[in-house]
Amino acid sequence: MKAPASVPTPGSAQEPQEPQEPRWLTDEEQHVWRSFMEGVTLLDDHLDRQLQRDAGMPHVYYGLLVKLAEAPRRRLRMTELAMLAKITRSRLSHAVARLEKNGWVRREDCPDDKRGQFAVLTDEGYDVLRQTAPGHVEAVRQAVFDRLTPQQQKSLGEIMRIVAEGLQPAEAGADLPWLR
Repeated sequence: MKAPASVPTPGSAQEPQEPQEPRWLTDEEQHVWRSFMEGVTLLDDHLDRQLQRDAGMPHVYYGLLVKLAEAPRRRLRMTELAMLAKITRSRLSHAVARLEKNGWVRREDCPDDKRGQFAVLTDEGYDVLRQTAPGHVEAVRQAVFDRLTPQQQKSLGEIMRIVAEGLQPAEAGADLPWLR
């Protein structure tokens, strides 16, 4: 079997290669990509505005409160919360500091790991979440689900699962937000 042209054989000089042309998007792919980006940007803005108006918090903070509310004893290690929220540890630390200032979350030291901490949803934070959830669910429903058929909803879920899985490889050393 002959070595591919891009792999030098022992003792041979590598010939300079022409740079490969990028795999440009087709017109249809460009249309899909731009539609996707416009939709994501507008949806994020819509949900941020709704949550700022109703609860004085951005969408990412609401997501953190939801993750904590769903956790056993309403508490998660900070590293696990960053992973579930798909954000960097520094962004999480800043968000939790703001949530602490509001009295919605508190930090607790991890008894078996001197460097570890838990984020804990307070009763006040849980009440804010409970009061905010109906308006947020309605905003999500109106912006997304009411506009799609059941089959489109299923397809959207399948597509986004594939995209998300592809962007978080399991191998060690992957550059993922919660590892930064």
